[in-house]
Amino acid sequence: MKGKVYLVGAGPGDYKLLTLKGLECIRKADVIVYDRLANINYLKEAKKGCEFINVGKASSNHLVPQDQINRIIADKALEGKIVTRLKGGDPYVFGRGGEEGELLKEEGIDFEVVPGVTSAIGGLCYAGIPITHRDHASSFHVITGHLRKDGKENPEINWNALANMKGTLVFLMGVANLKNISENLIKEGMSKDTPVAFVSWATRYNQRVVTATLENAYEVAIKEEVKPPTLIVVGTVVNLRDTLNFFEKKPLFGKSIMVTRSRSQNSKLVERIMDLGGNPIEIPTIKIEKVQNNKELENEIKNIKDYTYLVLTSKNGVDIFFDKLDEMGLDCRALANIKVCSIGAATSKAIARRGIKADIVPKKAIGESLYDELKDIVTKEDKILIPRAKNARDFLVKKLNEISNVTEVITYESVMDDSKKEEAISALEEGNLDYITFASSSTVTNFINLIGEENKSKLSNTKIISIGKITTKTILDNGLQVYKESENASIESMIDAMSE
Repeated sequence: MKGKVYLVGAGPGDYKLLTLKGLECIRKADVIVYDRLANINYLKEAKKGCEFINVGKASSNHLVPQDQINRIIADKALEGKIVTRLKGGDPYVFGRGGEEGELLKEEGIDFEVVPGVTSAIGGLCYAGIPITHRDHASSFHVITGHLRKDGKENPEINWNALANMKGTLVFLMGVANLKNISENLIKEGMSKDTPVAFVSWATRYNQRVVTATLENAYEVAIKEEVKPPTLIVVGTVVNLRDTLNFFEKKPLFGKSIMVTRSRSQNSKLVERIMDLGGNPIEIPTIKIEKVQNNKELENEIKNIKDYTYLVLTSKNGVDIFFDKLDEMGLDCRALANIKVCSIGAATSKAIARRGIKADIVPKKAIGESLYDELKDIVTKEDKILIPRAKNARDFLVKKLNEISNVTEVITYESVMDDSKKEEAISALEEGNLDYITFASSSTVTNFINLIGEENKSKLSNTKIISIGKITTKTILDNGLQVYKESENASIESMIDAMSE
């Protein structure tokens, strides 16, 4: 039984520039064959058990030669598997997708092509350079910058036509051949003062743009150490960069930020960092382990009508509680006569997604603030249910028990996640981190345990962002300094602290 191949354009690098259809192909794949220019984070979207094959392909340095790549794709499909061939940019814009498709056709293998945003257009856009503009260029031309294997120029390139076309020229993979490119264009009549831009790692947090003229392009590239992957743009549209450059002005552009929350909780923070031009480095320090066969929780839900207050303190607690309701054949109507209390914006949003608006939400996302809200309104007759994590701070349960009747039910436990230990230590040793974020005391404690006391001093060169006072205290107690504490205990507030 033959499988199927999807030749998918992964776009130029920005995570969100992948098409919906491309994402669908990643999620259904049994095998993903990917290049180095495809954003590695796409692999996180693959289904469990998917096989990943890295075929590299840097300029003039192919980890796997193209003919072998073609063979790998075909052989995996002949095993009856769904193969997604993930390529930077667009498969048919110097991506050799046509060659791969030809072999698949020859061997009778079903395939589809999913176009991607080519760096020749998307990369220029992120550099503030429109590929066409009514006042500058009414056409554009995308040219391979590669030399042939024998080092000679590609005879198909008509330098005279390119030099006199008055359109924007974009050379892909042309850094090694830059001297020939500039000399040929000047020789055929293009003005030596024509603006040139080098756009390296286009659309990514480490995007770098260097400008020059056609006359000094080669010398500038040498001086500025311009290296692949780099787009070479030739034309007066380059002069619009200062006006149209939006990407490099984002508040977190170029910043590398370590995120230490659990995998299940870090998605929003990671997404916001990417949206603001930053590079999130995910080092989860916590794993959420739900209490299995939780008979105690089931029993309290069966007697839910006996309670007057339900206190939910985290998104994890919300999800586990309402999933159990659903499992028992109930829904939010079971809470009709109960006042629901929430700590934190993320907790409140999780409750709202379950069809309930929290009755009491303290201004500060800490137990002390909720206690201040409740202490004057609850009585000895009230019964309060608090489903929450094992080893959570006992302040709220202890203080509310003094004025009411509290039942605490353990629904999950936060345990240390050491899966990224080597990556965490390596990131600290490289010294390229701008910020590290801690969204709870447990992330602080777990992170230090993860890297070991002997590596704690490596944090001294990184700006530490704390979500709030309790987390800050834990950081200080461990002999570390806090660069900024977020104004409110929320992800948005942490983002604001880094963006200011």
